[in-house]
Amino acid sequence: MTDVRLLPGAVAAWAAAWWATGGSEPARLAAVSGWLAILVGICAIGVIGLRGGGRREHARAGLRWRGGMRGSDGRRGLGGLQGRGGQRGLGGLRGPDGLRGSGGLRGAGGLRGRPGRAAAGRGAAHQVVLAGACALAVVAGGAVQAAGSAVVRDLAEGRFTAELTGTVATQPEPFSWGGAPSPAGVPGEAAQSEASAPGQVRFLLEVGSIDARGVRTAGGGRVQVVTAGADGLRFGSVVTVRGGLRPPRTGGTETGALTAGYVTVQRSPPAALRLLDRHRDALMEVTDGLSPQARALVPGAAIGDTTRMPADLEEAMRAVGLAHITAVSGGHFSVVMAVLSALCAVARLPRAGRVALIAVASCTFLVLVRPEPAVLRAGVMAAFALTGLALGRPAASVPALAGSVIGLLVVDPWLARSFGFALSAAATAGLVLLVAPLARRLTPWIGGPAAFALAVPLAAQLACGPVLVLLDPSVPTMSVVANLLAAPAVFPATVLGLLATILAPWLPLVAGPIAWVAGGATWWIAVVAGFLASLPGASLPWPGGPPGALLLAALTGIGLWAVLRREPLAGRPQAWRPAPGSGLRGLPRRWRREPPQALLERRRPGQGVAFRGRSSRPGRAAVPGRRPRLTRGQAGTLLAAGIAVLLLVVVAAPRFAALGEPLPRDWQVAACDVGQGDSLALRTGPASAIVVDVGPEGPAADRCLGELGVTTVDLLVLSHFHADHVGGLGPVLAGRKVTAALVTPVDDPPAGAAATRASLAAAGIPAGDARAGQQGVAGTVRWEVLQAGAGNGTGDAPANDASIALVARTPDLDVLLLGDLEASGQQALVAELGSRGATRFDVVKVAHHGSAEQSPDLAALTRPAVAIFSAGRDNEYGHPTGQALDLYEGAGAAIVRTDECGTAVLVVRDGEIGSAGC
Repeated sequence: MTDVRLLPGAVAAWAAAWWATGGSEPARLAAVSGWLAILVGICAIGVIGLRGGGRREHARAGLRWRGGMRGSDGRRGLGGLQGRGGQRGLGGLRGPDGLRGSGGLRGAGGLRGRPGRAAAGRGAAHQVVLAGACALAVVAGGAVQAAGSAVVRDLAEGRFTAELTGTVATQPEPFSWGGAPSPAGVPGEAAQSEASAPGQVRFLLEVGSIDARGVRTAGGGRVQVVTAGADGLRFGSVVTVRGGLRPPRTGGTETGALTAGYVTVQRSPPAALRLLDRHRDALMEVTDGLSPQARALVPGAAIGDTTRMPADLEEAMRAVGLAHITAVSGGHFSVVMAVLSALCAVARLPRAGRVALIAVASCTFLVLVRPEPAVLRAGVMAAFALTGLALGRPAASVPALAGSVIGLLVVDPWLARSFGFALSAAATAGLVLLVAPLARRLTPWIGGPAAFALAVPLAAQLACGPVLVLLDPSVPTMSVVANLLAAPAVFPATVLGLLATILAPWLPLVAGPIAWVAGGATWWIAVVAGFLASLPGASLPWPGGPPGALLLAALTGIGLWAVLRREPLAGRPQAWRPAPGSGLRGLPRRWRREPPQALLERRRPGQGVAFRGRSSRPGRAAVPGRRPRLTRGQAGTLLAAGIAVLLLVVVAAPRFAALGEPLPRDWQVAACDVGQGDSLALRTGPASAIVVDVGPEGPAADRCLGELGVTTVDLLVLSHFHADHVGGLGPVLAGRKVTAALVTPVDDPPAGAAATRASLAAAGIPAGDARAGQQGVAGTVRWEVLQAGAGNGTGDAPANDASIALVARTPDLDVLLLGDLEASGQQALVAELGSRGATRFDVVKVAHHGSAEQSPDLAALTRPAVAIFSAGRDNEYGHPTGQALDLYEGAGAAIVRTDECGTAVLVVRDGEIGSAGC
């Protein structure tokens, strides 16, 4: 039987950690810790009292023999124990007829021999004490950490400029302003070059000291740092960064965020980390000449490095549930431990030697792939398994999982808000709790090996589904199939990739061919992902947020209850066997009126039909020609199916219907939902438009233009070269005709500018640099460039202030598009508009996604009827900011936000502006 005694403690620890990291003050956490300590103490005293009372009760109890076992004729034989209370217990022994006997045990006072009320009470009290102790430990740990990070939190809330010194706690990764951590978010192969210099990188800094407001103090907490990079910036380095602190994103695990103008490396990583970095770098070198999928997936499957992952492959793997292959977790640790165990068995190492070797290798692997949340969970579970091996005891997966969750949350309560940690724990829980029962029920249908192979991805998908819905409101339908098809290639890809990692620094000529062979395995993974993701219905829309997650969890629970509550049948499913001589061998059994012969035990006059494993009611004769009644289990299954269908009709059907509803054909301005980025269309004809920016990398902008019916782009304006404005260029160019393009004259960042210009040139699209005063007409829209390259590559944000500021006049609307202009660029535009006598616009696309850098003078001058904020839902920058929203609401504008509305279009009917989609 599965030992689940630690599960309530793990659930209580997670709930306590979630609450403790929700913004509670250290003093409040300390007070709650005190009350929890009192509660746990009271419960512990109660448990001691119950245990003492139980011992005295058992000491007074006497047991004597009295009958209770039935034989095959149903008559009572010898057996059974009766306590002083004189009441007989139930049996549990069966005769050949499958009927239950009436033996059993009762203690004093008629309590059953199996755990009675007193024992159950003691067990519940133990669970309460354990759960309270776990919650107390987590809240106390959170109070200590909150007190240590209070200085950083206060500075971030006040948005002060500070100089922080600390240790790089995560692997620096490429970062684009479009919000995708990897790849760098620019088209094609420019992603990697932009990630190095002068592209952006992101990492977490474990703060050691803070210099702010003229005072240098010790500090704590983790701050997310975004910077242009620095020589020698490595995991484990001690660095100094300077910049403006700001609060972290909603639900984030860090204390604050900072964009650093520079990073100074104070001390290199320790020698052991430098050695492992050498292996990581060497693997990237030997895989650099492989095919695009191999140079991305071989490092990804081996060490979790996804910096080279093409956007289309990354999206395909996410859509079909294969993204876990490049996310190091328990599967990688299992592979490492399995290979080392096999090698130790061949070498005949003693137990102590095996434990020591696997422990050292596991610790080394953990540091090599970096201690991310999922890796930490897997590492702690591996430590439990090694402890069991050292003690000669079998591994217990459920207690190990619960213990690792409790221990890690005590050390770092913010892990409760990490999606990586939640997915890792959920997947592991699904594997250890659901694989065995699902495999037993699938075995009669497809055989043991195939049942196990199918149960593994099915259990993981069922467990992770509600968490994944919070990240992406859709349900992957191809996940189980994709994992089944890709499974044979995962093990060789991982093992060969790790072998190439080990050999690459010293034997690159050997490591290269090994990596090439590993690329053959990853080729199959890429083929499976690409093919299944391209199929219609590869993912189905689902309600997002907590309601959608709870709905999916409820439906999953109902389905599992219906399947697992009944024991599996032996052999082929009996309900589908043909009755001998029935003449209906090709039809399902449920269409026949007679009971299944394979399940009959006997039929006697005056008795019902006795089925194997359960008794029928005596005297209830089977009536020929009458359909058997539904059992309670069958009725429950039908009820669950009915509820599922009802929920599908009520919840999912409207979403499918909404997908078919076209946007109004008389739209004039459309703000596309591209996540954290910009893409806006101005309708110039029935199937044509001016498109301003194309959003971050991915198909979002292309999909939006398809929904709008845009097949021709009369003018493509790329306001500046940040990835969240030009990243989606490839799909947009591939999906329609583009007549001409207009770009900013400032090539910043250089890698993004070069890649964008190259993509336009390759597509044969004439592209010119915008200049102030440039005008044109496209269909029914007249446009003019008010400002272009005003930043001239100088200032704190040259690329942003180099944005093209465009005014467009549709048949009914005057529209002002501001790109990502910062405050200085907006003030320059105020002067330009003032000199022209322009005072008011119908629509303003607010600058820089609604950041805090807004010009009150510009808002007061333009006084728009509608202000469009283009931002991603729950983005880490806090866009749009409350300051920007208040500014434009105060100017009298109606607010349209893509993070809340999705794609929103503006129409003009009877002289009034209306919005569809919001």
